[in-house]
Amino acid sequence: MRMRTPRLMILSLLVAAQATAQQPGTDPAPQQITLTLAQAEAIALKNNPQITVGRLRTLIAREYVREQRSALLPNASINLTGVDSNPGSRIAAGGLNNPVVYPRAAEGAVLSQLITDFGRSTNMVSSAQYQAKAEAENEVATRAQILLVVDQTFYGALQTQALVHVAEQTVQARQALADKVSALTKAKLKSDLDLSFANVDLSRAKLLLLEARNNSETSRAQLSAILGYSDLQNFKLVEEEGENQPPESDPALLIQQALQQRPEANAMRSEEQAAEKFGHAEHDLWRPTISALGVVGEAPVRDDHIPNWYGAIGVNVQIPLFNGFLYNARAKSADLQTQASHQRLVDMQNNIARDVRIAWQDSNRAFERLSVTRELRQQADLALELAQSRYNLGLSSIVEFSQAELQKTEADISDTAAQYQFQLTRRNLKYVTGSLR
Repeated sequence: MRMRTPRLMILSLLVAAQATAQQPGTDPAPQQITLTLAQAEAIALKNNPQITVGRLRTLIAREYVREQRSALLPNASINLTGVDSNPGSRIAAGGLNNPVVYPRAAEGAVLSQLITDFGRSTNMVSSAQYQAKAEAENEVATRAQILLVVDQTFYGALQTQALVHVAEQTVQARQALADKVSALTKAKLKSDLDLSFANVDLSRAKLLLLEARNNSETSRAQLSAILGYSDLQNFKLVEEEGENQPPESDPALLIQQALQQRPEANAMRSEEQAAEKFGHAEHDLWRPTISALGVVGEAPVRDDHIPNWYGAIGVNVQIPLFNGFLYNARAKSADLQTQASHQRLVDMQNNIARDVRIAWQDSNRAFERLSVTRELRQQADLALELAQSRYNLGLSSIVEFSQAELQKTEADISDTAAQYQFQLTRRNLKYVTGSLR
């Protein structure tokens, strides 16, 4: 019996453990994933489809360059021809000439080479190259935009996470006060009015906590989506330590930096140069085109009038004279397109300068707000301590104490929001100056 008892106990424990594992609703909680800002940016750049679209557009533009460059390279082809006809017949209708058609089976090669078109093909290649550069800059701009959205979402999630902590502390403090006032009320040391005020403040704190948690869940959902996940991820956000340094004192240097580094401005400059090169190419349509053509082949099955081998080489010069003002219209349209591209560049440069000034002002204001909200939080803490002391000593009503608690909560929320808003303004300033890549 002594040997059976331990075995029965072990068997019972195993059966109980198996039954517990089979009970519904006991699935383990999803593992929490530690996530820093740098990791979030790397994940977004890897998963976001807009990054792939931008890269593909750049590759497509590079193939257009090869397409335009093909006009400068030789063109070679092999022809296989078989003809059965009435011997000695001629093509009589359809043209001014009437070539003889002989029965034959032949194969041959044709080689053509553009000698010069006086710059048109070269300008077309240059236009395609500048367009490819513009697409490459657009890819960089898309990357920067995604990074900015990731940063905004990440810091927004950090802010809501911190506000949940503030709300939880507020609930704990007001719960303790409500319990204390309830005990004093039962002891006939405080009135029912004090208990009502304490319970009202506790309910407000609970509502604040519910709203903060809802905002936190929403921020987590937005962060999961921007990182490319279809389901909600259990992220543990890690805040990187950074120094709260004010921005530069003069935005002029930042504006100059933005005009040089912003990928949107660089893309627009490349598009203007592409339009200019295309305009030169359209004007070059009036210039002559000189090309060479060579053929060689064999006709093993042929009419007696056709020799076995054939070969020829020639040079053709094409000089345009009149085409119904088609080339004039194309050249004028290209010139107008170049002017439009220049005006779009000027407008973008003005908008970039405006965005830098606004971002610089927002960053300065957010930096100044840090010291103000920190001082407000300290004063609110002091006012709450004094109000609590006065209320405990019976020198003031609970209304004064409740007001001090409300001011303390508002100060905590303002100080917490100010810290993350400053980080957001710094990232936005980095984006508008073209440094976020």
